[in-house]
Amino acid sequence: MERIRTADWKTEKHVPVIELLEVKDGRITAEVVVGKGIPHPNTAEHHIKWVELYHLPEKGEFLYPVGKAEFGAHGETGTVTEPRATFRFRVKSGGKLVALSLCNIHGLWKSETKLPERLPRPPPKKQF
Repeated sequence: MERIRTADWKTEKHVPVIELLEVKDGRITAEVVVGKGIPHPNTAEHHIKWVELYHLPEKGEFLYPVGKAEFGAHGETGTVTEPRATFRFRVKSGGKLVALSLCNIHGLWKSETKLPERLPRPPPKKQF
C-alpha cells in the first residue's frame, strides 16, 4: 500500500491542486485547493485536516517548507472551513512545488507543479 497517494485531480477529490496565481518580481503567490474537480465532503466524519506546501529547488535534494494551513471547522457548530489556502513567498531558484493534503479517512495525498525555469526578478534598486 502506498503511504502517500497521488492521482489526477479531475477524477479524485483528495488531491491537492497547486495553482500559481502570480509569479512577479521574484515573488510567488500560490494557492492549494483540495476538491477542485470533485468537491471533497467537509463533515465531522469525513474532512481534510490540513494542506502543506513545499519547495524543491532545481538540483535540490530536500523539500523546504513554505507553509501549512489547518482546517478545524467541519460543521459541528455550523461553521465549515473550505480546504483552500494561499501562500506568498520568494525563492532563489526554480524547481517545483509539492503539496500534501491529509484526509481523516483516506490518508495522505500529494501533487507537484513545476515552477518557471527563469523566475522574474525585481528590478535593481536605484542608487542616488
